[in-house]
Amino acid sequence: MSTKFTDKDLQIIIGNVLRYGVWLALTVALIGGFILLLSSSEQTIDFQNFTIKDNNLFEVFNAIIAGVKQGNGEAIIFLGIIFLFLTPALRLVLSLISFFLEKDRLYVFITLIVIGIIVLSVSFGFSH
Repeated sequence: MSTKFTDKDLQIIIGNVLRYGVWLALTVALIGGFILLLSSSEQTIDFQNFTIKDNNLFEVFNAIIAGVKQGNGEAIIFLGIIFLFLTPALRLVLSLISFFLEKDRLYVFITLIVIGIIVLSVSFGFSH
């Protein structure tokens, strides 16, 4: 007996992606927070000399991955934030697939516009 993959099945998958994506992001950020507290609890920060680095997107991702490999708590927190950002982005991609399978061209077009806006915002939100 063969079962057909339905829209309801995809909606369940989308719901689970959102649920577990948020839990994953929260867990990773909490682990990073504990590591940061344990490793830097005695450190004081001087905000008078605070500067913001102007890096491009790839430099930021590379720095986060390198920091996670070193066990840097701050980098692990940022990884959790990236997971939190990617959760609804993955939902958009799954919705696009769902609309495509349903042959709903209007919602495919609208979803592609939203995805395009997000990609442009992330791409041009950082320096070149």
